[in-house]
Amino acid sequence: MSCTEVQEADVELQERSQILVSHNDVVDERGTSQELKPVDGGRDAWTVLIAGLVFEAFFWGYPVCFGVFQNYYSNQPEFRDSSSDIALIGTIAQGLANLGAPFSAMLSKRYPKYLRHLIWTGWPVCILSLVAASFSTSVSGLIGTQGVMYGVGFLTLTYPIANMINEWWVARKGMAFGLISASSGVTGAFLPFVMDYLLNRYGWRTTLRICAVALAVLTGPLVPLFKSRLPASESAAVAKTNWTFLKRPLFWVYALAILIQGFGFYFPSVFLPSYAAAIGIPPVGGALLLALMSVAQVLGQFAFGYLSDKTLPVSFLTVTCCIAASVASSTFWGFGKSVALLAVFSLLYGFFGYGFGTMRVAMGRAVSDDPSIVIPTYSIFIFLQGIGNVLVGPLSAALMNPSTERGEFAAGKYGGVVILTSSSYFLAAVIIGGWHGYQRLFSTITR
Repeated sequence: MSCTEVQEADVELQERSQILVSHNDVVDERGTSQELKPVDGGRDAWTVLIAGLVFEAFFWGYPVCFGVFQNYYSNQPEFRDSSSDIALIGTIAQGLANLGAPFSAMLSKRYPKYLRHLIWTGWPVCILSLVAASFSTSVSGLIGTQGVMYGVGFLTLTYPIANMINEWWVARKGMAFGLISASSGVTGAFLPFVMDYLLNRYGWRTTLRICAVALAVLTGPLVPLFKSRLPASESAAVAKTNWTFLKRPLFWVYALAILIQGFGFYFPSVFLPSYAAAIGIPPVGGALLLALMSVAQVLGQFAFGYLSDKTLPVSFLTVTCCIAASVASSTFWGFGKSVALLAVFSLLYGFFGYGFGTMRVAMGRAVSDDPSIVIPTYSIFIFLQGIGNVLVGPLSAALMNPSTERGEFAAGKYGGVVILTSSSYFLAAVIIGGWHGYQRLFSTITR
């Protein structure tokens, strides 16, 4: 690795302004030289990335599969009086992780010495939230535990992990974050079946306790493996973020597109099992559809993360994803009355719909070549998408019809949800494509 590459990596990682980088060494204020481990490969870089993949797979894969829980909760007598609020459980768990992204990213940047402490704090909170949820007696109790408490725990641990991965992976950053995003799809390929089996065999209380024990056993041994690439110092000064990217129109174009896309992004994973049940498909069919979507998600997020590291323009990739997801939603979901058609939708939406989200890092790099803004723009984009997550409950309540008509578009009941999903992606494509079209037209006129 060259001296320049190491210097760029350390700037991107929000390194302390008093640290001087030369080749693979760090020289602190006292003149002590410390050798840095290589980026973009090597045992340490892969260890942190693989540990991050496992954490993301299980801790984020769990709320992503909430559609199975929602379908089960909706049929429980004790929750029927509050059935309209059940969707809030999953959306709040995901929404808090998204809406709190800028805060968690700022906290991780401000206190790099305590990244591992934050992971050790968030890890038990997530696990204990499931245990607490198993003792709930109402939907509001589930919202507070399985929703709010779990979301806060995940938010606390995820950005310290993201910062560590950001330190270890530089030139291959798109691939690394693409793998992290796709990892929840790996568990999503089989977790819906496991959840469906456990819920129907043991009930929701025992299932939540089994999940808590499984998370503790599968992820606990990995916590000590997380470490930063650069040594933390009490006297280290944290580099300031260059906020001038807020003045660049392209940032706001991407931000608006992500906000609009977020309004419809979460509906398929939340309502597809319920939609399948409404048209007569058994519960295992709904779990199958989520599993297929997760498999396609893995492929799509890895593919687009990899492509975003190459020379293809990120705007071209995002518009492609949005158009494909929009068409798939309005056709294969809207007119899907069989497992086969809905399976096609799951595959297309998983590949392109989720592929859009993995390009947030590339969007930040397209806005500015200053590597120090990668994490700030990444967290802001996640926050904007999270707004749509939180609105899933209120929007679905307003859009869904009370009765089901199997012969109608989207079975009648889900017509508004399907239209919003398709429209949100289409508008996001128009925003990004329209901006670049305007730029080309303006450049042609002013020549």
